Amino acid sequence: MPDYSAMTVNERLFVANLIGRFDAAVRSRDKAKIVEILLAVQLTPDQANETATAILADPGRYGLS
Repeated sequence: MPDYSAMTVNERLFVANLIGRFDAAVRSRDKAKIVEILLAVQLTPDQANETATAILADPGRYGLS
């Protein structure tokens, strides 16, 4: 398993080959799936939930409109 500790969220998703699934979850506004994917790249439950909430509030800000 990769050491994700020094990586950004995007780097983690890319290394884990989950970027496509993550983008699809954002496009479908599936918060549960977004959180699941973020947990898979070792974000804490709080971090995953906060990140998903922020992205869904303004996906364009994160290049995911």
